[in-house]
Amino acid sequence: MKKILLFLSLSILLLDAHAQSSAEDKLGTWYMYNGSHKLSEKYSLKTMAHLRYFELTSEFQQEIYRLGVNYTFTPKTNLTIGASYATGDLEYNTPSPHLYEWRLYEDLNIKSKWGKFNARHRIRLEHRFIHKNINIDETQNWIRYDLNVGYPLSKKWSAYVFNELFLNIDRNKRFDQNWTGAGFLHQFNKQVKFKIGYLQIKNSSQVLKRLQLGIILNTNHIKNI
Repeated sequence: MKKILLFLSLSILLLDAHAQSSAEDKLGTWYMYNGSHKLSEKYSLKTMAHLRYFELTSEFQQEIYRLGVNYTFTPKTNLTIGASYATGDLEYNTPSPHLYEWRLYEDLNIKSKWGKFNARHRIRLEHRFIHKNINIDETQNWIRYDLNVGYPLSKKWSAYVFNELFLNIDRNKRFDQNWTGAGFLHQFNKQVKFKIGYLQIKNSSQVLKRLQLGIILNTNHIKNI
């Protein structure tokens, strides 16, 4: 597994080194934190922070922070309601107006088992309050569907693939973009996982390539209440 990760990392660096000057030719990077903090048998707190770049460590694209409250109906079904804040640079390698936005979201999460495969369905209703420049404001409503399928490789390692569809329900042309990716998860201990993966973002005008590096933190605070 270490040889696979080393080969993947070297391949990614070589691709980036030979890239041209457009956003499509660059390999961007997402540095990610995701957390789930259990407060009771039914309730948990969801946290997230992402720093996203057009290149490996430069050319800022977006930062996003998310906080939500999760309620578990059954071991296979839960609901999260929360808010997020994001800023973004709209263009690569050229001066552009920054974007600032607040989002409210509702997630319905459904887990299922397909033999040895673990599947997770997430249906997200998202309400975006966007501010561009000084005097441009707009509201957008989105529906997102994400399918994530994981497969255990060992006690510590697992592989995953995912696909997420984005629909803007305020536009006549609903489809906006599609995310497709794959990667590996390493269980460091009971609370911490490390993630490395590759993502392609497809929209009507371009395809962007992203390396994903992340840490996942799961904590249980029931005994402390």
